Amino acid sequence: MAALITDTPDLVTWVPTTVERRGQRGFDQAEVLAMSVATATDRPCRRMLTRAPGPFQTRLGARERRRGPPFRARSTATGLRVLLVDDVTTTGASLSTAAGELRATGVAVVSAVVVAATPPGTTGHRVRSPAGSIGSPRGRTR
Repeated sequence: MAALITDTPDLVTWVPTTVERRGQRGFDQAEVLAMSVATATDRPCRRMLTRAPGPFQTRLGARERRRGPPFRARSTATGLRVLLVDDVTTTGASLSTAAGELRATGVAVVSAVVVAATPPGTTGHRVRSPAGSIGSPRGRTR
């Protein structure tokens, strides 16, 4: 991911998952990715956003996803260039909402990098095979 970054940010942050998801997994995957990018780019990594309680984006249709989850800034970074890291983007609403909240705190430039994007025209929902595993027998999701 770090190789994709063309402008050096002043700091790195991430699109936070919900408290419920973090509790289920034991970690926030976007935070792990952001820390890795920060280390690779020799930039500080800081939690700048919190996510308000609400439904998981993965359980919403495209129309509901476009509204984006509500975020609240934890700190200001007036005049700084911030790199926003996320694991997957489907509609771009989470990135857009998070970037808007960062800009509202005075961030000068918000750039973003994601690991994966859901192909246009798909819901982003995983398809379960008859055996109950996720994806097709070859390991690809539909």
